[in-house]
Amino acid sequence: MILAAGRGMRMRPLTDVTPKPLLPVLGKPLMQWPMEALHRGGFRQLVVNTAWLGEQIEQRFADWSQARPGADIVFSHEGQDFGYALETAGGISRALPLLGDVFWVLAGDVYVPGFSFSQSSVDRFTASGLLAHLWLVPNPPHNPGGDFGLSANGLALNQADVKHTYSTIGLYRRALFEAPWCETIPGNPQGTAAPLAPLLRAAMDANLVSAELYTGAWTDVGTPERLAELNAGS
Repeated sequence: MILAAGRGMRMRPLTDVTPKPLLPVLGKPLMQWPMEALHRGGFRQLVVNTAWLGEQIEQRFADWSQARPGADIVFSHEGQDFGYALETAGGISRALPLLGDVFWVLAGDVYVPGFSFSQSSVDRFTASGLLAHLWLVPNPPHNPGGDFGLSANGLALNQADVKHTYSTIGLYRRALFEAPWCETIPGNPQGTAAPLAPLLRAAMDANLVSAELYTGAWTDVGTPERLAELNAGS
């Protein structure tokens, strides 16, 4: 699942007329980079949630599947259905009927050109029985305190002396978005907007979230300046 429903307020005025995931990075829409990486890894079924200017995203990738045998893309239009974005957990809950028991989640506004989406990662996570596996990155200047810790045996920690930043890339099990972890009804018919962090932190406290550190190129394209730096090759 690729998260593409945000308003992108910090990217204004660029996002006043273009949804953030469609802003160009080195000649491609930002979200196309992870879409292609997933396809290369053998993951052909994509779910994309939208809200702000979501019709542009659907129009841009209307022929995505036709050009790639076996590929399929389905949209969860939160803006059309409810008039607002449902935040990360709310959006995943809404799309849950479209997802399998184990699935990737990543933000459509993060540039990670070298990340490999592998079936071996999925197999290891599936066999683990855990609820989530996160990829963390070294803390960027805009998030110096980090988000989560990492134990010596590979568990994600809610509390730690040293924390890393959540890359937005993770593997998740459907059960994390069902009772007792998540209060939102699967499918989210009522349109509850809910953040992901509380679910993750509760699961971490139960030792049910693993993590690893990714040290390749990674950019949260959160400001026009960061976008300009990427396109300048800096």
